[in-house]
Amino acid sequence: MVFDVVIIGAGAAGLMCAAQAGYAGKRVLVLDHANKAGKKILMSGGGRCNFTNMDTAPHHFYSQNPHFCISALKRYRPEHFVELVERHGLEYVEKAPGQLFCADSAKEMVRLLLTECEWASAEVSLNTRIERVERCGEAMRLQTSRGKIDAGMLVVATGGLSIPTLGASGFGYELARQFGLEVLPTRPGLVPLTLSDTWKARASALSGVSVPVAVHHGGYRFEEPLLFTHRGLSGPSMLQISSVWEPGEALTIDLLPHSEARELLLTARQETPKRLLSTWLGEHFPKRLAQALIEWYPEGQTQIPLAQVSNEVVDTWAERLNGWTLKPSGTEGWRTAEVTMGGVDTDAISSKTFEVKGLPQLRFIGEVLDVTGRLGGYNFQWAWASGVACAQAL
Repeated sequence: MVFDVVIIGAGAAGLMCAAQAGYAGKRVLVLDHANKAGKKILMSGGGRCNFTNMDTAPHHFYSQNPHFCISALKRYRPEHFVELVERHGLEYVEKAPGQLFCADSAKEMVRLLLTECEWASAEVSLNTRIERVERCGEAMRLQTSRGKIDAGMLVVATGGLSIPTLGASGFGYELARQFGLEVLPTRPGLVPLTLSDTWKARASALSGVSVPVAVHHGGYRFEEPLLFTHRGLSGPSMLQISSVWEPGEALTIDLLPHSEARELLLTARQETPKRLLSTWLGEHFPKRLAQALIEWYPEGQTQIPLAQVSNEVVDTWAERLNGWTLKPSGTEGWRTAEVTMGGVDTDAISSKTFEVKGLPQLRFIGEVLDVTGRLGGYNFQWAWASGVACAQAL
């Protein structure tokens, strides 16, 4: 079998690239070892797929080469993908500023992509195992469970290592290394953090409690909810900070991100001197968290009137509430990570065509590259943008 373009990976980037290449008149084949296309799309956004963010900009992405993503993101913007969504009549909602989700189910997004491939005459072959890839003159040759396939261009859209139960593997990285490309160290990103010993027990007791916070680490600040779990800390704020956190480092969590706790306490002491500190805590935090704070810090004079609370105690509580410091023991790992940090070094890839420099018949797009977005639809926009940019240059 001979195709103009063979794409490995029937995920967001691969299907988008396939449709665009097909519309350009190329004979396209998409290969995937999974039994369903777009498995990761189906579970994303709580099953509703946060398919883009209207605020997408290069600074929302992590990469050793931060300039690499600029070209593709400029050429294919969120409004372009929204036009495609509206053309298919897919209803969507804006759950948070800029964050667009399918109104009903992520299945509709997979259906949209497969329909695009069908309209573009791009063939999608699932349950297909790739046994070997080799250069064949100015083309590429694949040995697969379907037999030998020759490709004028081979596009690798295999994604990263996150959520192996959905079929994630390191195949794309192995392929990159086979052709002499460097793969930068990978680790789980957008992943819940785990705690150990006393703090794990404390978090577990609060499992299910959510509270708005601002988390600080290494010059980054994310103001989003925190969720206590049986194993540690999750919620958008913790997922965001996990992408820049390194094992052994501490995090600073502001439990009152819009207020100075010291000023609040001093004002309360002056205006309501008979109120207990425990009562004040109960008014500013969910009941279970307020009670936990009282139990965690029994020396905190929480059961006496505010009038009797010293300035020293006020300062201690203010530091505790605006600068709660925790050192996570680790992350929940690839099992629950939404993305992969690191990947194929973009220094060897053209930011315009996504071809390997010196080997234009081989290209890499999407998450397999060392480009990772923050939480909020940015990674999907990177998939669409890199897929389209690659297809336009085939």
